[in-house]
Amino acid sequence: MPSFDIVSEVNLHEVTNAVDQATREVGQRFDFKGTNAKFELKDTVITLSAQADFQLKQMLEILRLKLSKRGIDVACLKVDEPVTTGQTAKQMATLRQGIDTELGKKIQRQIKDSKLKVQAALQDQQVRVTGKSRDDLQTAIALVKKGGYDLPLQFTNFRD
Repeated sequence: MPSFDIVSEVNLHEVTNAVDQATREVGQRFDFKGTNAKFELKDTVITLSAQADFQLKQMLEILRLKLSKRGIDVACLKVDEPVTTGQTAKQMATLRQGIDTELGKKIQRQIKDSKLKVQAALQDQQVRVTGKSRDDLQTAIALVKKGGYDLPLQFTNFRD
């Protein structure tokens, strides 16, 4: 029976490369000289630290540019509000991965309401869609792409 998976994944190796490039650019830019502005990547959390809020905004734009050039959808970033303590300002940007149960249920509901002859099942952090016809599965993919979810979705493991 044909099936595919709907997932939300981020290539962490490319994220590491993008953060390294952003760090290099901040180190070379004239407006950041002597400010100790830096990026730190731990697991799926990127910490931006600088002396002022406006520098954090510039750093965030640099990071978004580098991520998008590396093929990573910037919609996966959840950016917290900047926190200023004394001489430093910090901001956390979290990479969101996996489909949580709430979003999974929304996707299931959308597929079920479409009256397509496919079934959607939530499995861990992905949604598996199965059906008898390959055409129905491709219609389901198009339907989910139009769904307008705030998390970037990928369609993997298409089996005939």
